Amino acid sequence: MSKPKFSIVIPYKQRLDNIRLCFESLAEQTLDSGEFEVLVGAMEYSPEYVALCREFTGRLTIVSVLSAEDWQITKARNLAMRQASGQVMVQLDADMALPPRFLENLYARHFAYGQNVCVIGQMIGYDNNNSDVDSVEAKPFAHYRQKLAELDAADEVLLDMRMQVDHVIPWAFAWTALIALPTALVREHALYFDEDFRGYGVEDLEWAHRISATGTPLVMGRDVYGIHLPHTRSVSGNRETERLNYRRFVRKWPGADVELAAAFGDFEANGHAMEFRRELATVTADASGTGDRAPAVVLGAQDGQSVLVVGAVVDAGQTEPPAGLGIRFDAHPRPEVLPLAGLALPFPDRSIDVCHVLPPVTRFSPQYRKAVLGEAERVAKTLVEPVGREQDPTV
Repeated sequence: MSKPKFSIVIPYKQRLDNIRLCFESLAEQTLDSGEFEVLVGAMEYSPEYVALCREFTGRLTIVSVLSAEDWQITKARNLAMRQASGQVMVQLDADMALPPRFLENLYARHFAYGQNVCVIGQMIGYDNNNSDVDSVEAKPFAHYRQKLAELDAADEVLLDMRMQVDHVIPWAFAWTALIALPTALVREHALYFDEDFRGYGVEDLEWAHRISATGTPLVMGRDVYGIHLPHTRSVSGNRETERLNYRRFVRKWPGADVELAAAFGDFEANGHAMEFRRELATVTADASGTGDRAPAVVLGAQDGQSVLVVGAVVDAGQTEPPAGLGIRFDAHPRPEVLPLAGLALPFPDRSIDVCHVLPPVTRFSPQYRKAVLGEAERVAKTLVEPVGREQDPTV
């Protein structure tokens, strides 16, 4: 038997109203139901959920992997992803409803010739987690069917806020509510979600960062979209886990674009990216040495105390502390060099005994210099500041 065209991957727990609407939209796809499968990673044993699946018998092929473990969206996605048999894998959140021609158009326009591409869909009605939602009125699918029909009839749909800004960092707008990529790509590069990321946020950006590293284009689909369904949420709770997950991201993949996103957010990072890259060249331009130069932070120990140096300048790929730092590190643990300017440090608050900030930091323009110094103050018990900071009224 030939493989189905699509495997639809849905992480789920206790959003019965949302996933019912999601299933309804999938059941009304113009693509034959035998051409796609619905794979649900359900982090609960729920009779209500099982009963809902039973309602769609004969309309959808639903495969559910059930786990009683605590909710973890990365694990839920992975449970479902490992069952995929389709040519194309679609990451779809339970709070999304798709127009009837979605799958048919997605395949014909983006994957029919075996294209190796990651297509990011628009989330119509999503406000980027800007406000709390304490309660939601459940509306029938007929309400969303009408809205989807109106979108389908439009000449062009550019309603997602990500369509209104420049895209410089390819992974920064890859939100997993709606993303499609070849299943073979996932298998070849083990592109499953990192389960060290817990709670809301960033696990999708880290995943997309690895997709981008394979050389696969990540593109926003002007013709790929769905409606985001309302549900309860706490912005403060989401922001807390997002903050910690950004630190995990920076620790795992230290680099300019990652720390830029961690410091300012995905939208702002795309806006700052070109300017910040130019500033990095300026900051390191008059440093001694040859070859490509980059800012770095050095983490080590001195007389048993943890020591962090921010504002070092190293050759690209250098793993040893540069000469001339003026700081003697203990041999053990071996000092670690991270290619970071210091905008976003992957260390807990007050976890470093002494932090030295070197003069190259003062060459940044005020907004970046302020971010670097703020991070140094956050992580350090004792801060040794760069000469000249006290004369700078902008910081």
